[in-house]
Amino acid sequence: MIKIKKGLDIKLIGEAEKVVAELDVKNFAIKPTDFIGVFPKMIVKEGDFVKAGSPLFIDKYRDNIQFTAPVSGKITELKRGPKRVLLEVKIEADGKNDYIDFGKADPKNLDKKDVIAKLLESGTWPFIRQRPYSTIANPNDEPKAIFISAFDSNPLAPDYDLLVHGQGETFQAGLDALVKLTKGKVHLNVNNMAAPSKVYSNSKNVQINEFSGPHPAGNIGTQIAHIDPINKGDIVWYLYPQDVLTIGRLFLEGKYDTTRLIAFTGSEVLSPKYYKTKLGASIEAFAIKNVSDVKKRFISGNVLTGTKIESTGYVCSYHTHVTVIPEGDQHQFMGWLIPSPKKHSFYRTALSWMTPNKKFKLNTNLNGGIRAFVMTGEFEKVFPMDIYPMQLIKAIMVEDIDAMENLGIYEVDEEDFALCEYISTSKIEIQSVVRHGLDMIRKEMS
Repeated sequence: MIKIKKGLDIKLIGEAEKVVAELDVKNFAIKPTDFIGVFPKMIVKEGDFVKAGSPLFIDKYRDNIQFTAPVSGKITELKRGPKRVLLEVKIEADGKNDYIDFGKADPKNLDKKDVIAKLLESGTWPFIRQRPYSTIANPNDEPKAIFISAFDSNPLAPDYDLLVHGQGETFQAGLDALVKLTKGKVHLNVNNMAAPSKVYSNSKNVQINEFSGPHPAGNIGTQIAHIDPINKGDIVWYLYPQDVLTIGRLFLEGKYDTTRLIAFTGSEVLSPKYYKTKLGASIEAFAIKNVSDVKKRFISGNVLTGTKIESTGYVCSYHTHVTVIPEGDQHQFMGWLIPSPKKHSFYRTALSWMTPNKKFKLNTNLNGGIRAFVMTGEFEKVFPMDIYPMQLIKAIMVEDIDAMENLGIYEVDEEDFALCEYISTSKIEIQSVVRHGLDMIRKEMS
């Protein structure tokens, strides 16, 4: 068992009740901006009709990687932003659930080449990402290992055991396919703090690793760092349980079925629960008569690393979680001087340290402006990797590539710095800084 000692659990109001409701969603969207480093080249146009699994666009520079429709229906809009950047490919579902037949197959009887070909053809391949850079994995690479995090330690995170409940055969089929993709190990990382699902404990041909401790114990980066750290030149692939299920259904049923449970959570959700839907669902269906009347922010993902979306937006492709919290647009005069029990802080400037099990209702207020970025030694208390976080961030800010490499940039992703950003007194957007550094290194190495 691997025990994570450094970190911070942020307990919020609005955890999803373990109830699954069917959700009738008519509108879906695939967002090219979800996929780092992808330049979309369109295959469809507005007005076209597609089946689930029909190609929508390909990566301009890796034309073997294609992105396919999660449902059957009509292409209603190709939404573009400034400089004609493609933001969304919108689909109106026809309710027929027509799938392209990719053919059933037992992955145990296939070689690596055949497994990769099937994943690429169906559009399932983009679920497999790589470290470093957190980009879509290159099918021509040889990863030294594959990691699957079977739990999430972020605030209001979904219960990954519930997400895979009763789908052991499908999950194992997905694992059997992944085993073919590496000569190394496939690591399935579970939470030791609770009895893991039988789907995980009964998994075969994988190495099961137990983790315990506060967030970020559930982060892929933390798990890789404690099991098989990344050095320059190493490549590790990773994905999540519902991605494994999608791969398993592809081989068992021969179709690209992106059915998944989405946790709808947050203090402004009247009835937080799980909804069964498809990839890229519109959150309008989640929110109807189920959110408060206050001004609020919709987040695809969690409050630390999620993406802000509109109330008419869509769940991002890699997220299984939507959070709704109050918008932080009401300021309190000299509020930082008042030790209110309603405030949460890593530091003892608030009283939250006296009630470690209390759940808080937090908003998006930064509680201050940008200040000097100085050494404090506090980041190391929530950063459980063998890296100097402050020094790495400063090396990125001055674009010192040699220093970035020496300080371990190949091991990290922006989500690994989410807690540093949360406790930072400087109010600098640290995650954006880290992404800038990763993109810089990726361009240098390409």
